[in-house]
Amino acid sequence: MDPEIGGGIAGSAVSFLLLKLDVFASREWNLQENIKRAVQNLGRELRSIEALLRDAASKKEHDHQFTVWIQNVRDQAYAIEDVLDLFRLDQESVWRRLKMRHSINNLIQDIDRSLQSIQQTKERYHSMASTSTNAGNNTDLPVRVAPQFIGNVDTVGLEEPTNKLVSWALEPKQRLEVMFVVGMAGLGKTTLVHSVYERVKQHFGCNVWITASKSKTKLNILTLLVEKLGCTITQGADVVALMHKLRKFLHNKRYVIVLDDLWVKDVWESIRLALPDGKNSRIIVTTRRGDIANSCRDDDSIDIHKLQPLSPQRAEQLFYKKAFSRNGRCPSGLEEVSKSILQKCDGLPLGIIEIGRFLSRRTPTKNEWKILHDSLESGMRSSGELSDIMKVLSASYNDLPYHLKYCFLYMSIFPENNLVKRRRLIRLWIAEGFVIEKRGKTLEEVGDEYLNELIDRSLIKANEMDFDGRPTSVGVHSLMLKMILSVSHEENFCTVCTGAARNLTENTRRLSIQKEDFDVSQDLPCVRTFFSFGIGKVRIGSNFKLLKVLDIQGTPLEEFPSVITDLLLLRYLSLRNTNIRSIPRSLGDLHHLETLDLKQTLVTKVPKAVLQLEKLRHLLVYRYNMESVLPFDIVQGFKAPKRMGALKNLQKLSFVKASGQHRMSRQRKMIQGLENLTQLRKLGIVELAKEDGTSLCHAIVKMRNLHSLNVTSLDKEEPLELDAMDPPRLLQRLYLKGPLQRFPRWVSSLHDLVRIRLKWSSLTEDNPIAALEDLPNLMELQLLDAYTGDQFDFNKGKFQKLKILDLERLERLKFIIMEDGTLPCLQKLIIRHCKELKQVPIGIDNLNHLNELFLCDMPEKFVAQLRKKVGELRHLLHRISYIRSYHGQSMEDLS
Repeated sequence: MDPEIGGGIAGSAVSFLLLKLDVFASREWNLQENIKRAVQNLGRELRSIEALLRDAASKKEHDHQFTVWIQNVRDQAYAIEDVLDLFRLDQESVWRRLKMRHSINNLIQDIDRSLQSIQQTKERYHSMASTSTNAGNNTDLPVRVAPQFIGNVDTVGLEEPTNKLVSWALEPKQRLEVMFVVGMAGLGKTTLVHSVYERVKQHFGCNVWITASKSKTKLNILTLLVEKLGCTITQGADVVALMHKLRKFLHNKRYVIVLDDLWVKDVWESIRLALPDGKNSRIIVTTRRGDIANSCRDDDSIDIHKLQPLSPQRAEQLFYKKAFSRNGRCPSGLEEVSKSILQKCDGLPLGIIEIGRFLSRRTPTKNEWKILHDSLESGMRSSGELSDIMKVLSASYNDLPYHLKYCFLYMSIFPENNLVKRRRLIRLWIAEGFVIEKRGKTLEEVGDEYLNELIDRSLIKANEMDFDGRPTSVGVHSLMLKMILSVSHEENFCTVCTGAARNLTENTRRLSIQKEDFDVSQDLPCVRTFFSFGIGKVRIGSNFKLLKVLDIQGTPLEEFPSVITDLLLLRYLSLRNTNIRSIPRSLGDLHHLETLDLKQTLVTKVPKAVLQLEKLRHLLVYRYNMESVLPFDIVQGFKAPKRMGALKNLQKLSFVKASGQHRMSRQRKMIQGLENLTQLRKLGIVELAKEDGTSLCHAIVKMRNLHSLNVTSLDKEEPLELDAMDPPRLLQRLYLKGPLQRFPRWVSSLHDLVRIRLKWSSLTEDNPIAALEDLPNLMELQLLDAYTGDQFDFNKGKFQKLKILDLERLERLKFIIMEDGTLPCLQKLIIRHCKELKQVPIGIDNLNHLNELFLCDMPEKFVAQLRKKVGELRHLLHRISYIRSYHGQSMEDLS
């Protein structure tokens, strides 16, 4: 294990533990005095060790002795966490409190003595290290593979971006322009930019290539830049003096400068301030840090090119070129294993080249190649034959701040190619205690920031995107997963059990089960987290007393496991996609529970005991009834206790049945009581009777933080009565399902609204298009049987941000008119089951950004007008690249 990685884990463990100690000391006000003093001593020792860790990291003290030391630090940090959780567990069990306090105090004192010993060991080591030379410690560039093959400029798959950047560099513009080339480690950023640089540098009066790297300071970089330009440097010149010299020298000159491998923002800012706005000058910056690139993009002279992985065809071409250097062709019999290896590389040139080179030196047999395929993780470790891959990838991990290291390592829990939902991941981080509170923000909002930073840093990738640009699911690159699996295993972060047998140690902290059946019979007192991704049965005993996260969604459960209610420290419980039908009253004993996910189960009622879960933030109890004849009632909610308003920390509540709850007066009390849920961000209500609409409106008035509201009426004939609403001003998503006697006027005032879906509204007089056209941030609009009129008019200058327009079952709609200048951002248009519609929207040919058109169950006459060569209205679709017509199970490509 790379000592720098190990140091990062130990540092993260200590930093998180210090936060927990502070919280523990502030909240456990009834601590015995001797325990309180012991906890304070632990904090002091840990802060000293944290300082030593940071000092060692800055000085790159990464030898074997340091590795042993940080392992001791990590183990003691885990031991302290165990003690704190044992104390909390004993607080939940009254009869054990007095019995355990003495032993807990002894445990703390033992750990304190260990920490003192650890600190003394490090101080002695530090003293010895400071007297020795540092010659063997190369703090220059991290090992990066790309420069190794710049000499023969192998740019397979980079031709298109190379030509694009060359054109950008040579296009005459009377100003300085900057291009950030961004992408994950090993994508070939340096190779790409080197190719561009070699082709364009002769067109500039001055040209310089500078490698930044993490180890170089502003002074280093500016000195190097001035020297490479041939300027003399006064001895002792500081940053400001060098900036003046650089600006003076480049004044009135046309120059191109490459800043390769940027890691620190202030290095770029110093260089940018030093460079004059030379006519037609260019700067190209390569970096893994998309967050830096985004923060520097303050005007249109700065652009970002996001480098993508190689296509499967180009990846295969590069791999065969490296593995079979004689002719670049794959021998018969190796095609299948080659494709499997390429899937692991996932278009990353670094992996393709390194693995290809290694295999070129091996016997080209199927068995030899399969051995490498199955041992990629071990091959990437520090002593392995593919360790250069690990060095390049781990540099991005090592650069993370402590609070993000654990968040990133958490991806090691999920199987390869598993799509991890964004909201799920953030809730899990919160349950683990990884998300640090920020004043004025919810933990979920802070978690979102963490995820965005990891995406911007090119460590986590967004797999699926929502209409508003936010990821709905995320993942990591296959080789990056191999790296974090190795780190996770070495540092006892998570134990992954796949098909092969795996011996578990009593120190196992997180378990990820990725096999058919699993039975935990041994005692695992330290397990905090348990996941199951298999489809077989999973049996857990009562030996997980410190468990905080239990996620066994998708397992073949028929009944709620009774052992769960003994897990008194549980914060996150997901039984999603199981067949359980009820939950016991004893669930109310789980006082620390923050997330209860029963989505897609058969649970239709929660007991009163759930009201004891005062820390609950997310209550998800609903399923989609895919067998429903009427899509109107596809969402099946749950019957809630009448005092739901007691759960004042709730952030998300979906979906509560508003009818059939109790007698009429008690039913209304439940709805009225929702007004106490002032922290709610997302609310889902089903089966709302007309007479309860006003009560719901009055409750929602108090929910000033509500971002998403989903309301369904009792049935297709029962009107939604929502006119009394004084809506939350932060509302972003609105879903109304059921008849509307008139369009709610308050909707037109929702400045922040980005999505609205109106279904079965059956509006007769109020045209929803006219009511919604001035909403400044609306991006998605769906109208399903929402209007009985025969024409929609999209007026000039309206719907300025709308990207998606979905029109369905508008039985009387005949014409859609889109004036020139309307819908300037529309990208996708969906028209379903509009039988009377005569033709595609008039003016559709003026929509410059429309690139997707979907037609579903439209009349043959309508579709015939749009077919290639023969359709009389085909010419109106000349801007649209993707056109599909669906009828029943068949699909016709009209593109």
